[in-house]
Amino acid sequence: MTEESKKNKKLKWNRHKKVRVVGEQLFFLAVVIFIWQTAYILGVNVFGIWKAYAVPSPVGVYHGFIDLMKNGVLLRATGQSILRGIIGYLIAMGLGGLLGFLMNHFDYLNRNMRPLIMGIQALPSICWVPFSILWFGLTPKAIIFVVVMGSAFSMAIAVNNAIRNIPPIYKKAALTMGAKKWQIYWKVIVPASIPEIISALKQGWSFAWRALMSGEVMTACIGLGQTLMTGR
Repeated sequence: MTEESKKNKKLKWNRHKKVRVVGEQLFFLAVVIFIWQTAYILGVNVFGIWKAYAVPSPVGVYHGFIDLMKNGVLLRATGQSILRGIIGYLIAMGLGGLLGFLMNHFDYLNRNMRPLIMGIQALPSICWVPFSILWFGLTPKAIIFVVVMGSAFSMAIAVNNAIRNIPPIYKKAALTMGAKKWQIYWKVIVPASIPEIISALKQGWSFAWRALMSGEVMTACIGLGQTLMTGR
């Protein structure tokens, strides 16, 4: 068997594997929808355990989705939520990243602020909603504030951990070669911590999105959270 034929065989196998994975996922989704629809029929139509509006069927969800798309409510709400989420996330990313770097640079801040930040980070995002309404009213600024407070501290801790997990030998090697402090930061610490910082940003986005929904549910601004409450 030639090298080219081996390569073609490997490509075919990879394509077959991808198709199989997609097929398995679609099949699993179909099974979940089937179980959902069956539970709806048994719970509503046969035994009357719950009302139809309490746990809607997949068909009802589909029709509701089509209606929201036709009247434009879903598109407007999605656009507003994404915009607020991005703004709040960028602010949280800047504040969290800066705080993480400062905590790493100053041991005094790390010793005294880290326990406080970890305690604040453990608070549910919805705890910030009363303060946001009190300070900003029922405005988009209140939602952005909740997003920032819900994600900035987790990113600060993650960035601080990412920098502290860098092997000390990297810094020692840079110092041995005569690097200055700012060069160590920009040419050693930042590049070496990027993989973990990216993971921190992913984690921060999940916290930001959760905080966004908490803020929108409790305010009167159009968004996915408010659309959910209106539909309820």
